[in-house]
Amino acid sequence: MDMLTTSNLVLAAGTLLTGLMAGLFFSFSTAIIPGLAQLPDGAYLQAFQNINISIQNPVFLLCFMAPVIILPVTTWLQNKQGGSSAWLWVLAATVLYVIAVFGVTVAGNVPLNDALAKADLTNASLPSLAEQRAAFEPLWNKLHTIRTIANFLAFICLTFNCILTFKK
Repeated sequence: MDMLTTSNLVLAAGTLLTGLMAGLFFSFSTAIIPGLAQLPDGAYLQAFQNINISIQNPVFLLCFMAPVIILPVTTWLQNKQGGSSAWLWVLAATVLYVIAVFGVTVAGNVPLNDALAKADLTNASLPSLAEQRAAFEPLWNKLHTIRTIANFLAFICLTFNCILTFKK
C-alpha cells in the first residue's frame, strides 16, 4: 500500500492538528485554569481578557479552524477508499470536533469571552468584580471541559484510524 496517498496525507494533517488542539486544551485545563483560579477576582478577569486577546492569532486560528475543513474531507476520502469500516473512526472524530469542540467554542466560550471583553474592570467595585467572575468562570470552565474531552476523544479516534490505515 502506498503511504503517500492524498487520503493518508489529509488524515495525517487532520490528526496532527486535532492533536495540537487537544494538547492546548489539556494544558489549559491542567495548568492555566488552576493557576488563574488562585487569582483575586480583578486579576483573574484581567488575565482572562488578556488571554482572549492573545489567543486570537493566525497560528491558533489555523490550528483550531483547519480541522473543521480537513476532518470532513478526510472522512469523505477514507469512506471513498472502501474496503474497511475504519473510516467510521474519522467520522466520529469529525462529529466530535465540529460539534463539541468548534461548536461549543463558537456558541459558548466565545460569547462569554466577548461579554468579558466589554467589562470595564478598572472602574468596577470588588462586589461587581466578584459578580462578573461568578457569571463567567463556572460556565466557561464547564464548556471548556466539554470541548477538551471531545477534542481528546476525537484525537483518539483519529489515532486509532491511523493505526488501522497505516498497518495495511
